[in-house]
Amino acid sequence: MPPDFKDRSPQPTPTGPWRKFMDLLSRRWQTLRAMEVFVGSFALLILLGTLGLKLLPGIYTGDPLGWTDAVFTATSAVCVTGLIVVDTGSNFTFGGQAFLLLLIQIGGIGMMTLASMVIFALGGRLSLRSEASVVVPPSLSEISPRALILAVVRFTLTFEAIGAVLLYLTWGPKLGWGHALWPAIFHSVSAFCNAGFSIYTDSLVQFAESPVTLLIISSLIIVGGLGFVVMEELARRWRQPRKERRALSLHTKLVLSSSLFLTLAGWLLFLMFEWNEGLNKLAYLDRLTNGLFMSITPRTAGFNTVDYRSMSNSSNFLTILLMMIGGSPGSTAGGFKTTSFAIIGLLAWSRLRSRTSVTFAERSIPEETVQRAVGLLVIGGMIIVAGIFLLAGIGDLLNQNDGFLAEAFEVVSALNTVGLSMGVTTHLSVHACWVIILLMFVGRVGPLSLAALLRRRFAQSRDFRYTHEDVIVG
Repeated sequence: MPPDFKDRSPQPTPTGPWRKFMDLLSRRWQTLRAMEVFVGSFALLILLGTLGLKLLPGIYTGDPLGWTDAVFTATSAVCVTGLIVVDTGSNFTFGGQAFLLLLIQIGGIGMMTLASMVIFALGGRLSLRSEASVVVPPSLSEISPRALILAVVRFTLTFEAIGAVLLYLTWGPKLGWGHALWPAIFHSVSAFCNAGFSIYTDSLVQFAESPVTLLIISSLIIVGGLGFVVMEELARRWRQPRKERRALSLHTKLVLSSSLFLTLAGWLLFLMFEWNEGLNKLAYLDRLTNGLFMSITPRTAGFNTVDYRSMSNSSNFLTILLMMIGGSPGSTAGGFKTTSFAIIGLLAWSRLRSRTSVTFAERSIPEETVQRAVGLLVIGGMIIVAGIFLLAGIGDLLNQNDGFLAEAFEVVSALNTVGLSMGVTTHLSVHACWVIILLMFVGRVGPLSLAALLRRRFAQSRDFRYTHEDVIVG
């Protein structure tokens, strides 16, 4: 046999159980759709977070969490909600708080990156160029998926670092320079990710008379809630020479205008409701900054500087409405989303003017997009109703009725991943905890999944229709 001869006959393939298992996983991975990856990644992260809370040593100052509380805490952290069954500052060591912050960070970055990738992958395509007509502004249509992920990470870490430095400089003189570093880092990440977790028992109540603190936290919440696409478009436009600047995309215009409207309207209403009530013990400047903070934090950060149990029914109902709307698409925030809220409002306005198309900024919004917004509102409302029924029914069976407003507040807060509470969370029964866990998970992955599903359904629909027959409404 020649020395350079090589046996080119097929080599036997290992057929052991491990090989078969890996082949099965490989085939399954290749068949996964974008939405399955999106939902599955959050479920896997919650599972890992739960196991970490149960198995990692040295993360508790006292007794470890039970399985239900561990699942609840991991879900709240990964879904950047902020609802807690135990106090984060007093029940977790530094290591435990760092582990929770890691879950919050991964959940926040993962939401922005996966949300963007899902938007770009609708219809089975991952090219930003091919999906630019969906929502991506023309100025961003050249970004590759890999570059997008790296840009999101840089964007997140940059703003969190700036926020941490500003909080450290603000809190250093009061807390001591050595003790202010970790709280500054923790709250900067939590605020940007719209998580609402705090290592202080009273959340941010102790900073109610620190306008600088509230403005820093508010700014982080707003930037995190606007989303990467909007901030990147604004940054690119700022860097361009004035003569070469393109007009902002309709998406960015709608996000900015609706966010500004909600912030200002909520600010004025909260001041009207609480100026001589819940805020009456504060100085005038502090009343103004707290009113602004109360308008920003429900969408959907979850920090509080006031006790919502002591607030008026008007303020709590306004908070529920703001929690339902939430932040903007592709951001760390949850909720119905500002663009969907704006489209519904524009739809009503167009119908009042007897116009068939929905317009904004001299542009017509596609009917398909309007129908998706309506679908999200209807299905989201149905989930809220079901959640309130379940929570109220469980409370009635166990004689733990907290009142309709408090239960509705809790359900809306969980579904829209806000984290505010009227004191219900800490004494939820096991069954009620699982209802809230499910609502948090659905609220994190549901709206985007549903929007993608509705888009695919509309895209697959044909021109076939039955004969028209009208019905009476109104």
